[in-house]
Amino acid sequence: MRRVSLAMVLVIPLVLGGCGYNKIQSLDEQTKAAWAEVLNQYQRRADLVPNLVNTVKGYAAHEREVLTRVTEARAKVGSITATPELVNDPEAFARFQSAQGELTSALSRLLVVAENYPNLKADAGFRDLQAQLEGTENRITVARNRFIEAVREFNITVRSFPVNLTAKLFGYPPKPSFTVEDEKAIAKPPTVDFGADAPAAPAPPPQ
Repeated sequence: MRRVSLAMVLVIPLVLGGCGYNKIQSLDEQTKAAWAEVLNQYQRRADLVPNLVNTVKGYAAHEREVLTRVTEARAKVGSITATPELVNDPEAFARFQSAQGELTSALSRLLVVAENYPNLKADAGFRDLQAQLEGTENRITVARNRFIEAVREFNITVRSFPVNLTAKLFGYPPKPSFTVEDEKAIAKPPTVDFGADAPAAPAPPPQ
């Protein structure tokens, strides 16, 4: 009996390794790490929003619709609990994508509106926030691309025979990812037409 048990202890790791179980574990951890970095960069962006909105408000308080949209988009992002398990839930992942896309669009519009206020553009605090935001957006792009590649590798593996049998047995379905359509939508700049009635630049706020 002991010999049988010992044999099973020795054979099971070999069987699991040969059927792709260990590779699935490795790739799953890679996707989790890549996802954590995506969340980290999105959180960095969300943290910039309050200061950015307050700075713009100091020069363009009447741009209420744009400011409100940014604030609401940030609140919507914050209402979604972005856990590591979210990448295994296509519906939750889609909601997360949608919320982040709305914030991206709202921030883009806010920056376009800011272009119409020379005093705001000249404000050192605004320039610093804008630079931080641009740097964060670049890091988001890098993090997203790494996550996309990690998910692609994972999905190819769990869909390939015979590893797909192991994946089904242990409950590792393909993971959702950002799509090409998402990337195009995020990269598309907002259309803003100030027309002939664009407001004049206000005086800077009192120090």
